Amino acid sequence: MSRFWGWIWMLCLLLTGCGEAENEFTVHTCFFVFDNSIHQDATLASAMNPNAPGIFCTVTRNIRSGATYFDFSNSAGVSSSKIQNAIDNRRTLILGYNNGIIVGYSALEIPAKFYAFDRECPNCFDPNAIPMKSRPLTLTTTSQAVCGVCHRQYDLNNNGFVSAGDNGKKLTRYHANTTGPFGVLSVN
Repeated sequence: MSRFWGWIWMLCLLLTGCGEAENEFTVHTCFFVFDNSIHQDATLASAMNPNAPGIFCTVTRNIRSGATYFDFSNSAGVSSSKIQNAIDNRRTLILGYNNGIIVGYSALEIPAKFYAFDRECPNCFDPNAIPMKSRPLTLTTTSQAVCGVCHRQYDLNNNGFVSAGDNGKKLTRYHANTTGPFGVLSVN
């Protein structure tokens, strides 16, 4: 009879686990490849430099006068734009939930860890809402992302956790890597 209770005990442990777990990465699709060796964008390069961690950059895609541009804005207050070329057009399919991501190296980890987050607030944005309303985050000079709706602040150096405001979900994170400041940025 004791063997029976041993199996029941193990089954209970397996079914209960360690409580509610949160995935490190999202299952939502993002596919963005940007070759900065071609574009030479210094704003984006500042966020792709492992030797100067703590600078983060938003990347969005916008259409102006019939041409598609990538717009970059970093946490140091610098902004720039680069026109999308034919190669970019083949490489960029989905740029986050609503056309925006945030990339950069964490200043808290040695060696520096590269992050890519969605630019929409995970606590205010609902991709299934009709009509869909954008809730984009803005960057501060202290490497925080702030929501203008709920006023939560997210620490970009600390895996996108809420650092100020009401408790909530951390930022939506994507797999990403870079080959250096003027190399290739890949987010998926």
